Amino acid sequence: MKPDRILHTALLASVALFCFALYSSLHETIVNAGDSAPDFSITTDAGKAVTKDNFGGKLLLLNFWATWCPPCIEEIPGLNDMARELGPKGLVILGVSVDKDPEIYKKFLEKNPLAYPTARDPEQTINTKYGTIQYPESYLIDRNGKVIEKYISVQPWNSPQMLQHISSLL
Repeated sequence: MKPDRILHTALLASVALFCFALYSSLHETIVNAGDSAPDFSITTDAGKAVTKDNFGGKLLLLNFWATWCPPCIEEIPGLNDMARELGPKGLVILGVSVDKDPEIYKKFLEKNPLAYPTARDPEQTINTKYGTIQYPESYLIDRNGKVIEKYISVQPWNSPQMLQHISSLL
């Protein structure tokens, strides 16, 4: 075999191996309905340290979002409505923003108050554990820490059908 051909074959094999390793690592971290929700720890904007286990006995909607994400902003009114209606019945919504700039994040929240707790995770440690790569993305987690539903993109959180569905799980 010619040296160029050997080099070309080795390069192709290396690229294929790299792609396989990348796919395997991503595939392992993607969380879907039926999976156990990964543990997390974060401090909310109100200064409260929370973990997945803090919500024992309650249904948790974990919502990954960002201020630079138009679909995320679009679903905030629905999440606010859902928090006001179903929060007293046992639903906890926790927004986790991946915004890096604390000032932009703070100004956004001043102009757009949320009816549910939120926290900023600029290092994206939590969404990485869940395999989240698209925003908004939300996980409905039951009292035992199991993911019931995974929602990708904008959801009609305050629609009668969604409210009835979530209510039936409380």
